[in-house]
Amino acid sequence: MLTFLGFLMILIFMVLIMNKKMTPLTALVIVPVTIALFAGFGPELGDMMKNGVKEIALTGVMLIFAILYFSLMIDTGLFEPLVNIILKAVGDNPIKTTIGTAILTALVSLDGDGSSTYLIVVAAMLPLYKRQGMNPLILTCIIMLAGQIMNILPWGGPTARVMSSLKLGHTEIFVPMIPIMAIGILWVIFVAYILGRREKIRIAKHGKFTNYNSNDIIGEADPKLRRPKLILINLALTITLLVVMILDIVPLGIAFMIAFCIASIINYPKLKDQQKIISKHAGNALSVAGMIFGAGIFTGILNGSGIMQAMGNSMIEIVPKSWGGYLNIVTALFSIPLTFFLSNDAYYFGILPIIVTTGHQLGISPEILGRASLIGQGSHLLSPLVPSTYLLVSLAGVEFSDHLKYTLKWALGSSIVMLLAALILGVI
Repeated sequence: MLTFLGFLMILIFMVLIMNKKMTPLTALVIVPVTIALFAGFGPELGDMMKNGVKEIALTGVMLIFAILYFSLMIDTGLFEPLVNIILKAVGDNPIKTTIGTAILTALVSLDGDGSSTYLIVVAAMLPLYKRQGMNPLILTCIIMLAGQIMNILPWGGPTARVMSSLKLGHTEIFVPMIPIMAIGILWVIFVAYILGRREKIRIAKHGKFTNYNSNDIIGEADPKLRRPKLILINLALTITLLVVMILDIVPLGIAFMIAFCIASIINYPKLKDQQKIISKHAGNALSVAGMIFGAGIFTGILNGSGIMQAMGNSMIEIVPKSWGGYLNIVTALFSIPLTFFLSNDAYYFGILPIIVTTGHQLGISPEILGRASLIGQGSHLLSPLVPSTYLLVSLAGVEFSDHLKYTLKWALGSSIVMLLAALILGVI
C-alpha cells in the first residue's frame, strides 16, 4: 500500500507540473499533504513536514544568499571580462558555445558543489546564449548532463555515501570509475555538439530565440550598478569564498551570507543602493527558496511515512531470482529509477546494503555493486527531489517541466553510455 501511494504521489506530481497545471512549489506541498491525509497520516503530518523542512533549511538559506551574492557580482560586472573572453573564443558559433558550456561545467564542477557550479556557469554563459539567440533549455541541459557525471567525484556526495555505507575506500569505489567518468564527459561533449549544430540550423532557418524570461539571473543590465574599478576586489572576495567553500571552513550558507554583506558594503556604500540590490533580486531568491522548502515537505512526508523505504524495497523485490547472476547489471539499471524517485540517502543507506547482502550470497563483491549503483547518477539530478535543480532552472529563467522534458532522453543516454563502458572495461 505504501509503495502504491508513493508512486501515485510522484505520478500525480509529475503529471501536474509537466502539463503546467500547478507550479512546482504548489505541487510539492499540496500533492504529498493530500496523499498523506488520505492514507491516515494526519496526526503525524506536522512532525513529518517539520523534520523535512529542518533537513533542508541550511540548503535553503545557502541558496538565498548565493543568488543574492552572485546576482550582485553580475550587477557589478565581475563576469564581463570572462564573458568577453569566451565570446572571442566561440565567436558567433552555437556549436562552439555548447561545447564550451560542457567543458566549463566539467571544470567548475571539480569543486563538487552543484549549486555554485550552476551559479557560475549560468552567469558566464547565459549572456552568450542571449547574444546568439540560443534556446536557454540547451544551456540547462548541458550543464546538468556534465554536472551529473562530475557528481560522482568522492566529495560530490553519492560516492561518499557508497563508501560510507559499504565501509570501502576510494580505491575500491572511485578510482575504477575515473575512466567511466571520462567517457561520460566525452558523451556530454558529443551531445553538446549535436545540440549546438541543431541550434545553428534552427537560427539560420527561423531566426534567433527571443522568448527569454526577464526574471532570470542576468535580468536587465543597469549601467549605474557597474563597478569596473572594484573588479579585482570583487574577484578576490569571490575566490576567497570559493576557497572557504572547498575547505569547508564554515557552513556554506553562512559563508554566502557574510560574503554578500561585505560585497554590498564595498560596492554600494549608500543604503538606498543596497536596498535596490536586495529588491531587484529578492524575487529570484524567494522563488528558489520556496521550491526548496516545498521539496523539504515532499521528502519529509516520503521519509516520515515510510513510503520512500517501501518504494525502494518493492522495486528490489520485483527482480526475478533467476536474474541473480546478473545482479551487477540489474543494480546499475535499477539505480536509474531508484536514484530518480528516492533521495541519495534513502538509496545508498537503505537500499544498497540490501542489494549487497543479496550479492554476497551470489558471490558478487560489494565494490562491484557499489560502483554499479553509481551508474544512475547520470539521471539523478533531474529528479524533482533534488533542490539544486530548481536553482538551475530559476537562474536560466526556464520552466522545470520544460527542462525535464528536454533533458530526460539525453540524461538516460548518459547512464546507458556509462553502463556500457563499465561493462566493456570490466568495472562492474
